[in-house]
Amino acid sequence: MSVTGAGQNADLIVINGRVRTMDDDNPAAEAIAVKDGAIIAIGNHAAIEKLKGTTTEVIDAKGGSVLPGFIEAHMHLFSGGAELAHLQLGGIHGFEALQSAIRDYATTWPGAKMLVGQGVDYTVLGDERVTRHHLDAILPDRPFCMAAPDHHTMWANTKALEMAGILKGRTLGPGNEIVMGGDGLAAGELREGEAFGPVLDLAGESRVRLGLSTGGEPDPMPSAAERAADRDIMRRGLAWCARHGITSIQNMDGNLYQLELLSEIEAEEGLPCRVKIPFHYKNFMTLDMLEKASVMAERYHSEWLSSGMVKVFYDGVLDSWTAVMVEPYADRPDWVGEPLFTPQQFIDLAVAIDKRGLQIAVHSIGDGAVRAVLDGYEAAQKLNGKRDSRHRVEHIEVTTAADVPRFAELGVIASMQPSHPPGAMDFPLEPTVSRIGPARWPLSYAWRTLKSAGAHVVFASDWPVAAIDPILSIQAAVQRKPWAEGDPDQSFSLQEAIAAYTVEGAYAEFAEHRKGVLKPGYMADLVVLSADIEKTAPADLHKLRPVTTVCGGKVTYQA
Repeated sequence: MSVTGAGQNADLIVINGRVRTMDDDNPAAEAIAVKDGAIIAIGNHAAIEKLKGTTTEVIDAKGGSVLPGFIEAHMHLFSGGAELAHLQLGGIHGFEALQSAIRDYATTWPGAKMLVGQGVDYTVLGDERVTRHHLDAILPDRPFCMAAPDHHTMWANTKALEMAGILKGRTLGPGNEIVMGGDGLAAGELREGEAFGPVLDLAGESRVRLGLSTGGEPDPMPSAAERAADRDIMRRGLAWCARHGITSIQNMDGNLYQLELLSEIEAEEGLPCRVKIPFHYKNFMTLDMLEKASVMAERYHSEWLSSGMVKVFYDGVLDSWTAVMVEPYADRPDWVGEPLFTPQQFIDLAVAIDKRGLQIAVHSIGDGAVRAVLDGYEAAQKLNGKRDSRHRVEHIEVTTAADVPRFAELGVIASMQPSHPPGAMDFPLEPTVSRIGPARWPLSYAWRTLKSAGAHVVFASDWPVAAIDPILSIQAAVQRKPWAEGDPDQSFSLQEAIAAYTVEGAYAEFAEHRKGVLKPGYMADLVVLSADIEKTAPADLHKLRPVTTVCGGKVTYQA
């Protein structure tokens, strides 16, 4: 038995489990003992039973797997919590089905200022692109908008466009577009945040999006009642995470307000998940505004709530042609996308952030964006000196052979989402695979290629862009199939996929010495599953459910 603190009664023990520790020195066990928020012993059932006292809480795993708590390395907590109350349109296809879902939702929410749908496929109407006229035919007299799963495109009806003041268009920054119709009015399709922000603001939920849209603070500051409502949204999101076995969150949008809300929840009842919130640097900011990122890092640095990271968007997404490519899109041969920063602007930004000792995480989907971000990280190393920075590239949906080895060479983390490859989970093959083109398929969503080249690959969901469930993502990673015969196999083994949600997640936040494995002295963050994951067929992994989540030695979810 592996043990620390011998001779003391445990606060909590987990027995009868198939413990998969992710610790190479002690990979399997039957039971775990916890005290004061940390693991004190891992061993067989009889040995751990000896640490049970009269007040010890006992969790019977009933033969189910016990894993380190899942570390969700890329998600959006505040907006995700809000969207749990929105109309969910994933899997809806055809005008009649869309009409039925929207009208039913509108009837359920008669007093809503703005009706919002989420997760609608780009191909919901087949080859026909959605316009405001389609939505007007469904709901003409109430403002309505709906977002694509990637949250980079929205469609709005005429009422919403009028109320938002953008029916006649508006001048926007690079990478954003209000698609205009032949009649000189907005067609209804809105690409990127500057375009659809005014429409979403009608819903009265602008504060939940500030960490994404501006990186700034509420102005005016919310009333006590509004602040309490925002804390409830955060609680809803945190509970959703705990329900899915998540014990640590690396949020990918942020501002000081989110940290304050979470700090208030922590003071009131404690947090059910550990949360890292970045400062979101936008392309309209100036480098001196990074001082706020340093302040956030200095103020919040506990094991429960921390900052210390700067999030940046370099490009958009493939489906709306806003991702930045090295070579033109296969279905748009005159277009490579428009970056949100020039290459030199990003180099200057990366050097400035790195000089402050902060971690950088950059949304980079196209291979052109990935290259520009790696160039920025390389410049930061040359100018500031090499350090253990663990800067990150988020998504990497397409890359190039020349850039693959640079991840390991520069010590850059590849943050990737098993739910994102079209056909792997919820996203349809089209239009994405045609937009990328067969020549780039071998290096699209190239988890295996990057890992084999020595990169640290960490997995996440990007919730609410995709389903939050780590088990679904693990299944998608294990079952990944190439789009064409002869393309490389990018799938992960079960062990690798679990590690990408635990061990690598801890490494991504400089916490591999305290979490990501089940080991005496480490944080008591774990999840108990409904069955043995190792004995479950890959095609049946989705049937596994978290039955108990423990974070910091406290039960945060019980089925």
